[in-house]
Amino acid sequence: MPPVTVLLSEVDHPLVRKANDQFSAPSGPRERIKAVDDTVMFKVKVQRWRGALVDAGEPSWLVAAGIREDGSRDDFYAALAESLKLARTRYNAEHAPSLATQTHSAGLLPTAEDKDRYRAEAGVRLLRELRAAVHGVVHASLLDGYEHTAEISGAELGVVVRAVEDNATYVALRIVGSVPTDLVAVVLSLVPGCDRDGWYPEFAMPERPLRANEQAYSNLMDPVAAAELLEAHDGA
Repeated sequence: MPPVTVLLSEVDHPLVRKANDQFSAPSGPRERIKAVDDTVMFKVKVQRWRGALVDAGEPSWLVAAGIREDGSRDDFYAALAESLKLARTRYNAEHAPSLATQTHSAGLLPTAEDKDRYRAEAGVRLLRELRAAVHGVVHASLLDGYEHTAEISGAELGVVVRAVEDNATYVALRIVGSVPTDLVAVVLSLVPGCDRDGWYPEFAMPERPLRANEQAYSNLMDPVAAAELLEAHDGA
């Protein structure tokens, strides 16, 4: 299992890529695995790979996978159905009342641990989005010295970056909206080349007072980090 910083949906595998492409839209080609009757599962096929996917809202789950053997078209799905029928037999032998379905797929469905993993990945996705937004407005302001804005988690972020005396680079950052304090701290930490403990509250932005519901902070940016950000964006 890769670390949580590697999103499972981005695992480099043909079947994962195919599932992403096929089920990225709410509607599209869907072929149900008819032999599985206790859970709605759909087929995912690419090259010799075969998979079973449960599409029950956000997210979809690829719950089983295998390889089609030479000379057989649907052997994976037949074997999957047979294993789920055996699971149903074992369940009925140990529980009452008996299942009325022909299959029992609970053992393949996402567990609480799987869902915890997905929620943790949501934090990684948010951090990626925040980093891209922060770096984007910092880069834009580095180019012209004006304030640039971006939307982050329902709030508006504004950044001004300007050169000041002694070859220093001044950064002013403001946020408008109801933003948790911990999110503000994360946003400030994502500004490249700034000391995390060097941010100071401000009562105005360069050349204008603060508006209602605005929070503003300032810091100095390392010129080397500023140059690296410019180079990274120009080369992207």
